[in-house]
Amino acid sequence: MIDYIRGVITYINPEYVVIENQGMGYQVFTPNPYVFSVDNEERVIYTYQYVREDILALYGFNSREQKELFMKLISVSGIGPKGALAILASGNPSQVVQAIEEENEKFLVKFPGVGKKTARQMILDLKGKLHDIVPDAVPSLFADMDEQEVKSQSSEALDEAIEALKVLGYAEREINKVVPALMQQSMTTDQYIKEALKRLLK
Repeated sequence: MIDYIRGVITYINPEYVVIENQGMGYQVFTPNPYVFSVDNEERVIYTYQYVREDILALYGFNSREQKELFMKLISVSGIGPKGALAILASGNPSQVVQAIEEENEKFLVKFPGVGKKTARQMILDLKGKLHDIVPDAVPSLFADMDEQEVKSQSSEALDEAIEALKVLGYAEREINKVVPALMQQSMTTDQYIKEALKRLLK
């Protein structure tokens, strides 16, 4: 079992990042790949190795708490890694934990692939078992740029965010409802994803 990988991010797309360690590039699926950036900065990604007869994949997280929540979510019948990533992508584990503790099915069914039966199962399996999960905030701010550069980067960032939302399982019609509000703002891809998820989960 690979507990974590320390290395440099060399590639990012809407589904995964590639982290290079000693000449090897590891493909790591993450809830929101755009919280990472391609630079020469060494970083740690906490990983979970998922093995089934037809799949071998590495899932990666910013913190041990996020990784623990992922492991607890995939232990629930009806939630696979993709569903767990979509839940974690909201960037607010405390909201998810609170919904489970308060038996708030209405909130939980807003995630892609979570129906009433799965929401009930989540509450049944996880209520009272998530006290150690703490949300982690990753601030992602623009450096000084001229206005034109910010506009062109935020347009590209919005496109990337839309792709990432599709990968998480949100339907195009759902995404289209929140896009107009997102277009009013200049943000990074990571911030667009978080803002879109906040609106999709209302």
